[in-house]
Amino acid sequence: MAEKSMIIIGAGLAGLSTGCYAQMNGYCSHIFEHHTAPGGVAACWKRKGYLIDGGIHFLMGHKPGQPIYDLYRELGTAQANRFLDLTTYGRFIDEAGGRSVEITQDLDRLARDLKAFSPGDSRAIDELIAGARAMQGADMAEMGMSKPPELMSLLDQVKEMWGMRRMFKYFTGKYARSVADYARDIHDPWLRLVIENLFLPEVPVWFIFMLLGLLADGQMGLLEGGSLNFVLPIEKRYKDLGGRVTYKATVEEILVEACPEQFGFAHCKLCRRDDRAVGVRLADGSQYRADIVVSAADGYSTIFKMLGGRYVDEKIESRYKNWKLIRPMVMVSFGVAREFAGEPWLSIIKLERPLTVGTQAIDGLSLRLFNYSPRFAPPGKTVVQAAFETEWDFWNELQNDRSPYEAEKERVTAEVLARLEAHYPGLSSQVEMTDVATPYTTWRYTLNHKGSYMGWLPTPDVILTSIPRTLPGLDNFYMAGQWVLPGGGVPPCLYSGRHVVQILCHRDGKPFSASVP
Repeated sequence: MAEKSMIIIGAGLAGLSTGCYAQMNGYCSHIFEHHTAPGGVAACWKRKGYLIDGGIHFLMGHKPGQPIYDLYRELGTAQANRFLDLTTYGRFIDEAGGRSVEITQDLDRLARDLKAFSPGDSRAIDELIAGARAMQGADMAEMGMSKPPELMSLLDQVKEMWGMRRMFKYFTGKYARSVADYARDIHDPWLRLVIENLFLPEVPVWFIFMLLGLLADGQMGLLEGGSLNFVLPIEKRYKDLGGRVTYKATVEEILVEACPEQFGFAHCKLCRRDDRAVGVRLADGSQYRADIVVSAADGYSTIFKMLGGRYVDEKIESRYKNWKLIRPMVMVSFGVAREFAGEPWLSIIKLERPLTVGTQAIDGLSLRLFNYSPRFAPPGKTVVQAAFETEWDFWNELQNDRSPYEAEKERVTAEVLARLEAHYPGLSSQVEMTDVATPYTTWRYTLNHKGSYMGWLPTPDVILTSIPRTLPGLDNFYMAGQWVLPGGGVPPCLYSGRHVVQILCHRDGKPFSASVP
């Protein structure tokens, strides 16, 4: 049987994963990417000899013992990277109260440290640690990742529940609430803030338990060479398997052919046949055809722009109208002639004096020090990166006039540097490079809807929602990425590409196969 051809939109992690597994299973694929390089939001760029990493903060399952590590090996990136064990998740700093605490992989020490400044919350702290211990050794393949929901049999579901029996109670009741809701019962305001900001306040409590469990297991790591070093081996693996990538190729339209026995588009009521995706049209007007089209691009752009909003139902309409997005970020990076030996790689700073950006008062900064690898800066120097959540509309409107847009970036840079100076005296005079990425920057390079770098906000309801990889009324079309597998981050994106090919193999009546290079 002749190989089926496939077009994949987007060379981010989901698109590259889709391409690799497609090639492994006898599909002939071609990726079209808007940007000049692979990775999507897992991006790095050079400025004056410094490497700025705007993508992957940490990696789950970076060494043997987790099924995700086997996936990294299949995609060729585990063999090409050096991962550094994460022993400290981060440090929380309260400027007003002069307090700080480190979240370490030693759960006994963590319990002591938290109880030291909030003994009245001992019960809540014990509950946090118990949840983390319950999640130790958790198999991510048993948490809905081994195969797509479309292919899960009743037996598969029973096996999954049996594998999770030890931790099952932590996915129900109060642990299924949002962290923000759960933290209301914590008496000490500082401890409440720490718990809420271990990830995002809106995620379910069990997600925080899972993070701490992975940390305690030594299954969280940093990328010695940065995000692009993680991505490039996957691109190489894809090309070695025979795949093709075209960069600077923005897809404007997904080409669709209607059922010949109907007029117009969508499901034919006469013959009950769907329309079918047959290719893409690029921004330069060129057209490419294929048997299968997979979009690993932004969900909103795919459904409502490339497909004109023709293949939606009430659930899709409601999702894109009502679900909240991950809040976009401003990221200010400095190249600094200074080393930060012994300092944690990540600090969450509660500001005593909030920053004002647009209509927002910004009361917290996320600070990354790239002091754990010599790959990010020249000898004796460091990349210092501060980020905060912001509003899409403010920056999107501001960029229409470049002069005030650039002026606001400069003002924000100066404000952020002044706040960091209080923590690292002399820092301002040591800055050799500055770089500012706004939500508009994210959109310009990735086309992610409203600059949302991780798609949907993973609330308790959203993160457990099963989203079909197909659209109603459209055949030969599939979606991969964070818009169909909520939660964001590396594992869902990579697994989503694998899932699409598993579905295709099932549809085409052949076994799914994967190999390690």
